[in-house]
Amino acid sequence: MATDTDDIETELLSVCRTAIGDDLRSATYFTPEEYDQFYLRSDLEHGADVERFVENERLGFTSQRTYGDTELGEYEFTIRVFEWGYVTRVVVGDRGVFVTTDPLNMSEFKEVATAIKRVLEGGAE
Repeated sequence: MATDTDDIETELLSVCRTAIGDDLRSATYFTPEEYDQFYLRSDLEHGADVERFVENERLGFTSQRTYGDTELGEYEFTIRVFEWGYVTRVVVGDRGVFVTTDPLNMSEFKEVATAIKRVLEGGAE
């Protein structure tokens, strides 16, 4: 029997693949205590230090509170730009997802972040 986390991860993978397609490199679900890299594209190295990324992306829990009441509006997502790709993080409450991708257009980042946020909000208790 699938757990709630398994169901959320299945739905997250579906919306990420729909929004990003073959440019999706990896996807990781995380909370303050746990994480699960639930997708890694087959052409990528399986020995990466995901925990190091997770620890950094958990800072998003603080960021969401920091930026929660500003003139900028509601926090939506974070994009980190690298030489050969991107990390996009979405945090809702005490759950988050970050995906790594090949280079994308800005509209694709917004599309995947909006889809991830809907899944995380729908699964919130």
